[in-house]
Amino acid sequence: MEPSALKRTPLEHRHLALGARMTAFAGWWMPVQYQGILAEHLATRTRAGLFDLCHMGQVLVTGADALPFLQWVTPNDVAALAPGQAHYSMLLYPHGGVVDDILVYRLPADLAFLDADHAPPGDRYLVVVNAANTEQDVVWLQERRAERSDLADVTVRDISASIGMLAVQGPRAVAILQRLTPVDLASVPSFSAVATTVADIPVLAARTGYTGEDGFELYCPIEQVGVLWDAVLAAGEPDGLVPVGLGARDTLRLEACLPLYGNELSPEITPLEAGLGWVVKFHKGDFIGRSALLAQKERGIPRKLVGFRLVERGGVPRSHCPVVADGREIGMVTSGTTSPTLRQQIGLALIAREYAGVGRSFAVVIRGTPVAAEQVKTPFYKRSTA
Repeated sequence: MEPSALKRTPLEHRHLALGARMTAFAGWWMPVQYQGILAEHLATRTRAGLFDLCHMGQVLVTGADALPFLQWVTPNDVAALAPGQAHYSMLLYPHGGVVDDILVYRLPADLAFLDADHAPPGDRYLVVVNAANTEQDVVWLQERRAERSDLADVTVRDISASIGMLAVQGPRAVAILQRLTPVDLASVPSFSAVATTVADIPVLAARTGYTGEDGFELYCPIEQVGVLWDAVLAAGEPDGLVPVGLGARDTLRLEACLPLYGNELSPEITPLEAGLGWVVKFHKGDFIGRSALLAQKERGIPRKLVGFRLVERGGVPRSHCPVVADGREIGMVTSGTTSPTLRQQIGLALIAREYAGVGRSFAVVIRGTPVAAEQVKTPFYKRSTA
């Protein structure tokens, strides 16, 4: 797709002013790097990074039947969320494959800029979806809504065009943001969100992220996201905060073994195969895909997602590289990179279950040559909580 046909976030000119190299991603024109992937990765691990997430999709689900509707279309237990809490979940096909992986927020009562419908506080949910899947996810949710005449009081509305989204991630992220907000961010639990202001801009501040580090994702009115970006960048300068592009975002999430839709998850890969069975709450009752996943669990999950490192030189493992053992192909790499933190070639691979096991070997075929690899414990990186 030509750059002129791609969507732009409101921060494009700021990215260019900061020297960003831009690239096409999921139909958007996005920064892939500023200083360089290695520098931005290590800055996020040791100090803090600022990410433009305005390309992500946001869907508002409201109404008296919002809860039973979301219970039916997602496998995690939405009923367990209190106002201000969030969880990771998915949209599933009836056969158990993944439409998309998502975050679901039960919105706090005092979030004024998302309260246009004036829905009761307990009946408002924000579903955050991947940029490439936003349109298809909205259609999918609306089609499922039309299938359930018994769930008449639910509205599904794409509000992506009105919401700006940033992330501040890293060990100094909380301290940086604390200078700009009256709320005590240290008291906000993981996967919880508060309605507050940051730099006098109304936000939903959520202690979530996609890097393996502590930090917050900030949702705000789209017309104010530029001012918010500038304020966070200025507040973080003494702490070494840097803007971070898509390149380091991918290496950060891979070290933390956070899945990427289209790689670790797809219509052909179930959450059980991807090692995300903890998202699937069979006990809660019926949901789309439940029967298929239950059957897969009962007969034995055929494939398993495993972590590996290369144990000899031979290049960098990439998505779709074949994985071989005992003279046959046993699976494929879903994601791979050179880890800036570990200084090793690492990856995730979906392989036949009988070959899975920490310490076991296989080979990754890179540019036609088998390269020896060893399965290792995941995640590759886990931040210290001390």
